[in-house]
Formats: sequence, structure tokens, C-alpha cells
Amino acid sequence: MKKVQLITDGACSGNPGPGGWACILRFGARRRELYGSTPHTTNNRMELTAAIEGMRALKEVCEVEVVTDSEYVMKGITEWIHGWKKKGWITSSKKPVMNTDLWKELDEQNARHVTRWTWTKGHASHEDNNRCDELATRAAKEQVSSG
Repeated sequence: MKKVQLITDGACSGNPGPGGWACILRFGARRRELYGSTPHTTNNRMELTAAIEGMRALKEVCEVEVVTDSEYVMKGITEWIHGWKKKGWITSSKKPVMNTDLWKELDEQNARHVTRWTWTKGHASHEDNNRCDELATRAAKEQVSSG
């Protein structure tokens, strides 16, 4: 099974507002950057989208280390999602889970692979995370200028 590292980030110009997502896939010496944008979204949606699109780009089952600077994504997929699914996508405060559509997609992609989730401090010393931030921010800004 291939071992892949997936580094992700999302950005939003305003929250909500124009948003961008980015990820870097690393496999051995190979490196692939992916990014995109949405005209009206939230930062959390872009963080989720980065992880989904990165995993979706993998054509076969892989062992994936997902590196994120989003505690929302990290805790959501490793801790909170189990309770949400048991309670029919309702939070502990009896409200519908925000971004359920993306959580379901991420859960599906996560189940396709053997994943390990790692949190990194944003805007710190992780070179690939900083590059993802740069790409996601650029994608969000391009939405602003084209809109």
C-alpha cells in the first residue's frame, strides 16, 4: 500500500465570503499541488474541502497521513463524527451539525483509506502547510477579483 502525506489548508476573505482551499500530496519524491475556490463560503468549509479533494485525488487505497492546521477538521473527523452519526447528525446541543454534506463526504473519503490525522500549528514552521495557506489565500483572492 502506498504511503502518502496530504497537507491541507483553507482560507476565506471574510467569513462567510470568497474562499479558497489547497492541498499538497506527497508520495516519495513526488509532490502534487491542488487548489480551488468557491464564491461564497466559510473558512471551515474550505478546510474540509481541502481534505476531501486531496483524498479524492488518490486513485487507489493508500496509507494517508493527513496534516491539517484546523482543529475543527481534526477533532471533527477523529472524535465528534462518531457521536454525530449515532445521533443522526445532531450535535450534543441538539442542533443540526454544520457542514453535514462535507462531513459525510470526508467520512466517505476517510473510510476509503488507512488514515492518520496530524495537527500542525498554522502559519508556523511547516513548509507545506505554509504553501497550502499561500495557495488557498491566492484562490480566495482570485474569487474576489473575478467576482
